[in-house]
Amino acid sequence: MYSYFIPTVNLMGAGCASETGKQARIIGGTKALVVTDEPLVNIGIADKIVKSLQGSGIETVVFDGVLPNPTVKNVEDGLSMYLAEHCDIIVAVGGGSPIDCAKGIGLVATNGGSIKDYEGLDMSEKAMPPFIAVNTTAGTASEMTRFTIITDTDRHVKMAIVDWHVTPTVAINDPELMVSMPASLTAATGMDALTHAVEAYVSTQATPVTDSAALKAIELIGKYLRPAVANGTNMEAREMMAYAEFMAGMAFNNASLGNVHAMAHQLGGFYDLPHGVCNAILLPHVSSFNMIACPERFASIAVALGENIEGLSTMEAGEMAVHSIRKLSRNVNIPSGLNELGVKAEDLSTLADNALKDACSLTNPVIATKEDIIQTYINAM
Repeated sequence: MYSYFIPTVNLMGAGCASETGKQARIIGGTKALVVTDEPLVNIGIADKIVKSLQGSGIETVVFDGVLPNPTVKNVEDGLSMYLAEHCDIIVAVGGGSPIDCAKGIGLVATNGGSIKDYEGLDMSEKAMPPFIAVNTTAGTASEMTRFTIITDTDRHVKMAIVDWHVTPTVAINDPELMVSMPASLTAATGMDALTHAVEAYVSTQATPVTDSAALKAIELIGKYLRPAVANGTNMEAREMMAYAEFMAGMAFNNASLGNVHAMAHQLGGFYDLPHGVCNAILLPHVSSFNMIACPERFASIAVALGENIEGLSTMEAGEMAVHSIRKLSRNVNIPSGLNELGVKAEDLSTLADNALKDACSLTNPVIATKEDIIQTYINAM
């Protein structure tokens, strides 16, 4: 059996964020909780969305307390505002952090309990309130997926909540909102999108539908991430990266992910590290580990990244994909290893235990032992 999940409405292209208010009205909203973070408030992006909502007759209240790795408390604080203000629609504005937090708020608003109750696969019974996700980064694809990642600070764990009920009603990808991203964030989110596409393509749940989206995403990232990092006002690069991250989302939303994400989630939860950077550092090492299962798929990844594999064996061509990923990371100034991020060798056993419990590990093409996970962390140091 094959399932396919995607928002009902997906708006793409420069200027489409101006449609937010209209879309909110169409899906029945009258008062919106706008979930965002302080940086997006400070640079005026959140206000643009608020004005679009108000211009369509939608009342608004703003929750801007989302942290870079959203926590259980962030969800609880946002939920309190949603309930106290009698909101009936949620509008998330930002990258993965505000959107994931907003999903947590929406899930608990209709299902009750704590967001901790919904860790795992399809643990809820009811849909969220009407939900619009306005994406401002070209990376996580949270605006269109059934995934939300919330940090449980008590356990120092990032909870992976995979639930079709957290799929947004409307996803908006406007590259004009992405121009203000600094080069470092452009690089990290772009490598996050690449990781989504690569892991979905080699996932045990991959299908021809997800393959087509994953390979096109890889191709676009290989071509446009460098120019987007070099010049954030390059609108062609911004728009193509927006398409790439969306298609990578289409792929992993339906084929799921693998050990890069299972391991990166633990680094983020344990050390409060940036998700995209962790993915970028781990991706070539996990890819090398996975090569034995599907070298022909890694050979296709190499081609999508623009490498010439003529005359190479399948394994050699697959290894060219790993080389190309490393080269791209270097070009966009991703840190070279986990040592630079402060990861400690004495924590690796705990990190490995938690990674093996992460839902993303279930579709990795090679079944890994705890020792395998620890060695991969060591290789990435």
